This record gives sequence, C-alpha cells and structure tokens, in this order.
Amino acid sequence: MIVGQTDLADRLSLLLARAGDGAPLHDGDANWRDDARRDPAAAITAAAVLVAFVDRPQPTILLTRRQAHLRSHSGQVAFPGGRADEGDDDIIATALREAEEEVALPPAAAHILGTIAPYRTITGYHVTPVLAVIPPDLPLVAHAGEVAHLFEVRCDHLFDPAMQRRQATEWPPGSGTGIRHYWEIDGAGERIWGATAGMLRNIGALLGLDADPAALNRSGAA
Repeated sequence: MIVGQTDLADRLSLLLARAGDGAPLHDGDANWRDDARRDPAAAITAAAVLVAFVDRPQPTILLTRRQAHLRSHSGQVAFPGGRADEGDDDIIATALREAEEEVALPPAAAHILGTIAPYRTITGYHVTPVLAVIPPDLPLVAHAGEVAHLFEVRCDHLFDPAMQRRQATEWPPGSGTGIRHYWEIDGAGERIWGATAGMLRNIGALLGLDADPAALNRSGAA
C-alpha cells in the first residue's frame, strides 16, 4: 500500500475506521493490576497521550524522554501526555493540553484522527491514546522540568514485529512472588518499553501496520 503526497491523515483515518472498537492485544498485566496484589479500593485515574504521526515521506511518531529527576517513570520514553484535569472538555483536550505543556505543540497543528481503547496500567491509570497527524519540523520546545529529549522514530521501525521484544522481570523486584511481562522496542538509540511500547504494539496491530510496517511510506521513500 502506498500513501500519496497529502493523504497520510486520510489513510490513517480509513485504517482506524476499519479497525472499529477492537480490544487491545496488550492491556498491562491484568493479573498484577486486578488481583489482591493491588489495593482494590485504589482510584482509577483517567489520562491521555498524544500519538502524533509526523507527516514525512517516511512517517514518524513523536516521542519524549522524561527527565531523570521526576518521581514517576523518570528517564523513560513516553508520548506527550498525562492525567486528565477537571477543566479538560474531554480526553482529547487532555492529550492536546499536555502536548502543548510538554513540547509546545500548538493544539491547532494536530489533525485529530480519533482514539483507541485505553491502556490500563498496574498503577491504576487508564491511558487513552489519541491519534493525530502533525506537520513536520514544527518549532517544538521541550519543557525543561519534564522532558529531557524530543525525538522521532519511523513508523516502519516501530510497528515492525521484528523490532518488538517481549521481556520478563520479577515483580515486585526482589519479592520472589511472580513474573511480569512487558514489551520493549529500540528506537533511535532510545529504549522504548512498558506502557509506551505496549500502546505502540496495540496501534500497529489495530491498524494492520504490524503486517505491513512500511504501508504509510510514500512512493519513492527509501
């Protein structure tokens, strides 16, 4: 499949419409999230991330590396995003607000395609991926207090199952009580793992890009 010069958003919208409301392949580790290891009274926190497809001949996805001093997920690769605020009109507004705060992405620059099913973390976050297309080479600026690095990784790399590795670790560390699995992708020299890798895997499978990772590349792109 070849995408024309100006129809990346149209093509992705078509793929998203065809996918419907399919359940995620990877939704966190349900046995760790839902059983007695987690406080059943703990609150569920709504959150959103902006999965921004950058409209290049070989489309990429915008990612960030979080600052090392942050209390949660320090130093990890993530999409721009965060928890919902009471003032947000909806979950899409959450993703756009967070992207503007973290990387100075103007909300008007994001062509919103839609959302997919939330990714539920073991810490009680229900994270909704908001899919969008943005122009290339926007003058983005990382928020110094939150984001250490901005970068892009090609879609034909991220969605290639050969680049996705299922890993295992003892959880909680040193407890001897069980094994937790997660996904990991190497991208642009950055380690993408956990929820971000899980969501990328879900998006690729939902849109059929796992079967044809280069489907979004324009004719003549090497």
